[in-house]
Amino acid sequence: MSDLPRRATTSPGVGDDAADEALSARLRDLALVELDALAASGKGELIGAYADDVVDALREARSRIAALRAQLGGADPLNVLEATVRQRASDAGATGAGRIRERLLAQADAARALGRLADLASALVPRLFEADRRR
Repeated sequence: MSDLPRRATTSPGVGDDAADEALSARLRDLALVELDALAASGKGELIGAYADDVVDALREARSRIAALRAQLGGADPLNVLEATVRQRASDAGATGAGRIRERLLAQADAARALGRLADLASALVPRLFEADRRR
């Protein structure tokens, strides 16, 4: 791991840690709901309300995942390897190294957030199907 400090990203769609954490908490909370307990309550509308909430949370996750995927697209920052040694050694090359580093860090942040949301969403999809069967 580098000794260099990491700065918060300011790229659109990345660095929205509070919103990502709130969405992650929502997905985790929905995954904890016991469908059997809802069914045992005798109120079928509870399962319907739960399923609707899961759909809403998954739509929000899908939207956020799409935004994070966009952050992973674009030119490969490591295309700098195609530059000549002289180009990389120049003053402009040194300035570019900072930009490349920041781009790689932003991509790593986006990939981690995407992975976390996709993992949480994957646990809810089967629960949504089960809730729909029980409606």
